[in-house]
Amino acid sequence: MAEAERIIGTPDTPGGSGAEAAGAGEQGAAAERPRGRRRIAVLFVVAAFAYAIDLASKMLVVARLEHREPIQLIGDWLELNALRNPGAAFGFGQAFTIIFTVIAAAVIVVIIRLARKLYSLPWAIALGLLLGGALGNLTDRIFRSPGVFKGEVVDFIAPKHFAVFNLADSAIVCGGILIVLLSFRGLDPDGTVHKD
Repeated sequence: MAEAERIIGTPDTPGGSGAEAAGAGEQGAAAERPRGRRRIAVLFVVAAFAYAIDLASKMLVVARLEHREPIQLIGDWLELNALRNPGAAFGFGQAFTIIFTVIAAAVIVVIIRLARKLYSLPWAIALGLLLGGALGNLTDRIFRSPGVFKGEVVDFIAPKHFAVFNLADSAIVCGGILIVLLSFRGLDPDGTVHKD
């Protein structure tokens, strides 16, 4: 009897049946699946929130602030001043509007593809901010004048001695900073931590 158990194996021994090993593998995979879905959900919730507040703020600025005097919030240190920006974030590269449009679209595709391997909550937040910000500015590029893929982005946050920007730019910068910090800490999007 003991010999038979040694050959066949019990559920707790390495000699267990292939069916039992497959069952254990399926249970492990099932345990991982909700975790992965949860992180993907966080990514898209953060992206949707960033996109929604950016879109709402731009609609409000165009309706209430464009072609009007700037509104001072903190003396002359911070004001709301509606401007149209054909360039990248903070007004850079104004001669390359269509190139920045293509780059934004490519970033969105890369983030969506990366989401399939996303098991890290901080990475989900960082990529969600990037995705929401990229979508916000890409919406302007596609739908605002002077034309499709050449649209000018609505900027309105104007600190003293700094470029005018919008909430999408802020989301992109915050997401980028978070990714740099996560990379320095050795945390990968799949949740693994490596030491260099």
